[in-house]
Amino acid sequence: MALHGVVGDIHGNREALRAVLEQLDLRGIRSLLCVGDLVGYNADSDDCVSLLRQRGALAVAGNHDLISVGKLGFERCANKVAYSLRRTRRSLSAPARAYLASLPGYRVLEGRILLVHAGIRDVEQYIVAPGHIRQNAAYLRADFPELRICLFCHVHAQKVYEVDGEEVRDLPIDLPLALRADRRYYINPGSVDAARKPNRRFAEFAILDSTALQVEFRRVAYDSDASEAKANAAGYRIGPWTDRIYTLRRRFAAVR
Repeated sequence: MALHGVVGDIHGNREALRAVLEQLDLRGIRSLLCVGDLVGYNADSDDCVSLLRQRGALAVAGNHDLISVGKLGFERCANKVAYSLRRTRRSLSAPARAYLASLPGYRVLEGRILLVHAGIRDVEQYIVAPGHIRQNAAYLRADFPELRICLFCHVHAQKVYEVDGEEVRDLPIDLPLALRADRRYYINPGSVDAARKPNRRFAEFAILDSTALQVEFRRVAYDSDASEAKANAAGYRIGPWTDRIYTLRRRFAAVR
């Protein structure tokens, strides 16, 4: 058991990831858990994979990672995401591609913690409501009955849901939060990449103390202007005409 940094939804944003790693270094935290989406949407997917591998991160595959290596299609992606992921597919190096293809869909840590990207049985499920938590709590009891903590992301928001029987509580995250051993918890560390948020300047992450059973949520400023400029220059941002073409293609496919 240890002190872990928890990250997810990095989306190839080197500036944001470096800012988070620097904060973890200041706290002396070396263990790093990644709940997926290492790549996609921004211009530095290869560098982000390298940084996480150098750190010895325990990572699972997110939907962006699976799409980038051709294991998953674009059907459930918004236009701007599908466009950037096609660019990611073309630009990934062979070592990064092989690493992403090797990532498991889940990991179990310390006999009590589950790492997934989104839903326990659906890597593209958005967990945004108590009903989603109840559904996944049932999956957790069925598939991993001994586990009490589920780390996930995909939804770009820092969250802690506490499950007590059928009751789901959305807990406050402004202070370090003690976790009870007799409850189950669904913890979203937030999104390292903030490119699709109204305020693009803050990278989110969490710190999990698996010995004291405590979780703390943090965010740190990063150079979002530099990250966005690179993404635009490298062709990761969809233009208005291409966006319209993507929409027309979707409509045509839906009526075929």
